[in-house]
Amino acid sequence: MAQSSPLGVFERWLSLWVGLAIIAGLGLGQLFPPVFTSLAGLEYASVNFPVALLIWAMIFPMMVAVDFSSIRQIGKRPKGLILTVIVNWLVKPFTMAALAVLFFEHVFAGLIAPDDAEQYIAGLILLGAAPCTAMVFVWSQMTRGDPAYTLVQVSVNDLIMVVAFAPIVALLLGVTSIDVPWETLLLSVALYVVVPLAAGALTRRRLGAQGGEAAVSRFITAAKPFSVIGLLLTVVLLFGFQGPLILAQPGLIALIATPIILQSYGIFALAYAAAWAWKIPFPIAAPCALIATSNFFELAVAVAIGLFGLNSGAALATVVGVLVEVPVMLSLVALANGTRRRFPA
Repeated sequence: MAQSSPLGVFERWLSLWVGLAIIAGLGLGQLFPPVFTSLAGLEYASVNFPVALLIWAMIFPMMVAVDFSSIRQIGKRPKGLILTVIVNWLVKPFTMAALAVLFFEHVFAGLIAPDDAEQYIAGLILLGAAPCTAMVFVWSQMTRGDPAYTLVQVSVNDLIMVVAFAPIVALLLGVTSIDVPWETLLLSVALYVVVPLAAGALTRRRLGAQGGEAAVSRFITAAKPFSVIGLLLTVVLLFGFQGPLILAQPGLIALIATPIILQSYGIFALAYAAAWAWKIPFPIAAPCALIATSNFFELAVAVAIGLFGLNSGAALATVVGVLVEVPVMLSLVALANGTRRRFPA
C-alpha cells in the first residue's frame, strides 16, 4: 500500500507549505481582488466550482486507497475500531459543539458580535462532526501504524459518515438555533463523501483488475502530489476570499483557534489513554487516537461554504481548522512516537 512508502517532500514539510499558502492567499487577495471576486461568483446552489474541483483533487486519491473489503478483518481485533467509532461519533462532535458555545457565547462574548459568534460556532461544529479520511494515512504512516487496520477504520468511518454526518450537524446546529438548509447540507455530503467514495471504489476495482494491489499503489503514489497541491490551492483561495476580514482582525484567528486546539489535545488524550488502559497494541492505538483527533477539514470547508457562503464566519472557522490541524497533529505524532514503549507490542 502507498502508506508504507517514505513521506514525500510535500508531506514532510506540510506545515511550511500550508503557511506559505496562507501568506500567498492573503497577498494575492489584496493584490487582485477582482480575480477572487470572480472566482467566488462561480457557484451553483451555494457550491463554489473552483473550490469543489480542488477538494475533489484533495480527497480522490485517498478515497482510492480505501479498501472496503478490509472491513471483514474487524472481528479479529475489534478494540481499536470500537474506540475510534465511539470517540468519533458519540463524543467528539458534542465536545466540539460544547467548547464552541462556551468560548463564543461566554468567554469571548465581549469580543465578538453575536451574529458572528453563531457563524464561528457553526464552523466548529462542522469540523467536529467530520472525522478525518485523507490525512489519516499520513499520520498512521508517521507512527508506523498498522496500514491494514487504518484502512478498516477509515472505511467504517466513511460508511458511518454517509448516513450520520448530516443528521449530527443538523442536530447540533439546531441546538445552537442556526437554521439548517437541508438541501445544501445533503448535497454537500453527496458531493464530498458519497460521490468521491463511489468513484474511488470503482477506480480501485478497475486498477485492481488490471494490475492488482501494485497498480493501486502506483496510482495513489502518482496522485498524492495532486492531493497536496489541491489542499494548498484551496488554502490560497480560501484565505484570498477571507483576506480582508483576517487582516482587519488578526486576533480573530487566535480566538477561533483556541477551542480547536483544546479539542484536539483533549480528544487525543481521551482516546490515547483509553487505548492504553484497554491494552491495545501501539500500531493500532496510535492511529486510533490520531484518527479520533484529526478532522476531515476538506468536507468541513466544503459544507461551510455550501451552507453559509465563501465569505462567512463559518467558512473562516473551518479554514482556521486547516491552519491548526497540521502543526497540532505533527506534535501529537511526536508525542505518540515518544511513548511507544508504554504500550504492548
